[in-house]
Amino acid sequence: MKDGQTSQEDIRRAQLREDLRQACEQSLDERVDRYLEISHQGIISNRHFAGASSECIMLYRDGYFISAVMTSQAVNEGILKFVAERNGIPREEHDKLVEKLKAKKVISAECAAASTDIWRGFRNDVHHMNPTVIKIPFRQLAKQNLQNLALIEKEIFDVEFENGNLVPKQPKYWDIQNDATILAFLRLGV
Repeated sequence: MKDGQTSQEDIRRAQLREDLRQACEQSLDERVDRYLEISHQGIISNRHFAGASSECIMLYRDGYFISAVMTSQAVNEGILKFVAERNGIPREEHDKLVEKLKAKKVISAECAAASTDIWRGFRNDVHHMNPTVIKIPFRQLAKQNLQNLALIEKEIFDVEFENGNLVPKQPKYWDIQNDATILAFLRLGV
């Protein structure tokens, strides 16, 4: 190809860039509104589920409601297993484990209800992609799941700042290093 000539790929790339820019601009206000609907925890412990939890927020923000539901269900289960492990409680079926954690005052009644709400929110239909998924109100369910997940993460991973230092309210869910630093997963921006 000679200098100054534009390839078909260059034209296609430019058109796709413009289409994406327009789509982003058209949906910007809706995406901001959805992001602000969820009061997610800005800092959580750097655990194996932290990345998935953060992606879940972005999926909801960007309107990928089915994926947000699936991810929130998985993160809910991951957090519950993590909390049980940190408290020396053997894993069990969800409802039994939640009741045990609540009875031992490891989690509050509100946290237990939020976890159970996510678990019972069409979990098997979505997980197995049963034909009934066609009737699930995914946008509403995604919002509800994300709000419940925010409540759970706040209870487990809430922090304070003292003299510029991050201080977890429940240190057992954080890995505090020898130098008193902690491994945190930051999601303060969009």
